[in-house]
Amino acid sequence: MLNNQGQGYDEFLHSKLHEGADYGFEPTFMPSMLFDFQKAMVEYAVRKGRAALFEDCGLGKTAQFLTWGQNIIENTNKPVICLTPLAVAGQTIREAEKFGIEAVRSIDGSMPKNGKLIVTNYERLSHFNPADFSGVICDESSILKSFDGARKSEITHFMKKVPYRLLATATAAPNDYIELGTSSEALGEMGYMDMLNKFFKNDLNNSATRRHYGEAPKWRFKGHAELPFWRWVCAWSRALRKPSDLGFDDGRFILPPLIERSHLVQANTLADGMLFALPAMNLPEQREEKKRTVRERCEKVAELVNHGKSALVWCQLNEEADLLESLIPGAVQIAGKHSDEVKEKRFLDFADGNIRVLVTKPKIGALGLNFQHCAHITYFPSHSFEQYYQAVRRCWRFGQTHPVKVDVIHTEGESRVMENLQRKAEQSTAMFGNLVAEMNNAINIKTRMNTNLKMELPSWQ
Repeated sequence: MLNNQGQGYDEFLHSKLHEGADYGFEPTFMPSMLFDFQKAMVEYAVRKGRAALFEDCGLGKTAQFLTWGQNIIENTNKPVICLTPLAVAGQTIREAEKFGIEAVRSIDGSMPKNGKLIVTNYERLSHFNPADFSGVICDESSILKSFDGARKSEITHFMKKVPYRLLATATAAPNDYIELGTSSEALGEMGYMDMLNKFFKNDLNNSATRRHYGEAPKWRFKGHAELPFWRWVCAWSRALRKPSDLGFDDGRFILPPLIERSHLVQANTLADGMLFALPAMNLPEQREEKKRTVRERCEKVAELVNHGKSALVWCQLNEEADLLESLIPGAVQIAGKHSDEVKEKRFLDFADGNIRVLVTKPKIGALGLNFQHCAHITYFPSHSFEQYYQAVRRCWRFGQTHPVKVDVIHTEGESRVMENLQRKAEQSTAMFGNLVAEMNNAINIKTRMNTNLKMELPSWQ
């Protein structure tokens, strides 16, 4: 039977399925140093051509997307551009050398004559022309949601003009599955708003995404949509917390213990009008608490890292960073005021062991960097679980041979911040676990519909 476009009915029904398409080819380059699960992920991504790899920190996403890029270069003889967070580009170049992949750094749009992997920061993308590339890689692609609308649109539009695309991140959806729409749109799959309207609904029963009377709309699955949603997600992505999630041996990816310790610091002064310390109730009170207790908290950190070994000290405020640098012998700070070149050099110096204690903020250095030589972290809490997770995983990752200690320093007034951080940690663990489980279920579901069955008349006819 044909519809009015001359299309077979089974083809018509099949066209309604959001099961993704394959734009790629069989891989031709595969380094022997890759682990079996890494090879499987690369093979999937190369065959798809446009894909997302949602893998936990330390599973070798850099090696995988570099191998993917080299396959695209060999197939098309055109360059591939790799976008990284600030200060990660230098580390990516180092990784490429290990695998025999020729990668070059470009910050001004300059292009090599032959097909190569070009590494640059997200902020430099405006210097490049998408027509010059056959592929684009977004490292730590969850950063897309952190950019303002103009920057995110710039990246998305750039990607849509390049035939081969790959996203790689450890935190695809730390708090809400609907963030997967950002990745889908960048890959040229379903648009963000289209995804929301197809699979989700909100309390206002409309398409609003902005706050309404001070509250952001709460989106939830439509009654029939959860299984089709995961079928759709697995059509263009793979998720992985550990190799055994996809049936491989965890082996060397079983990490040493993570020791998380909470330190309650007594404030020297109380909030205005208070006779004793109470939890700060709202954001202004919590900010005031942080500023009022900078010295007490920093002195505790200085005491904790006074052991002569490497330590990574995370802070939230400029005043904290400046004071920590002065209190801790051998500490070096990386701040927003420093140039990109200074930041990158200091990050690499710390990774090489030339700096004993590094002081910086999560928004500057919590994405993509590898500090397995360090087994001690201190952290001032915030409401962002993603920042905490990423800050910890800079050290607690593949290659770490010692138990990692994480000291969280807070005051009584920050107790609600700690409670919120713990709640988000539990929520994120559950959600990523569900993501992996549902995607494994969806991978095993045959999505093609059989519409060629013959009609059978009832026996009473």
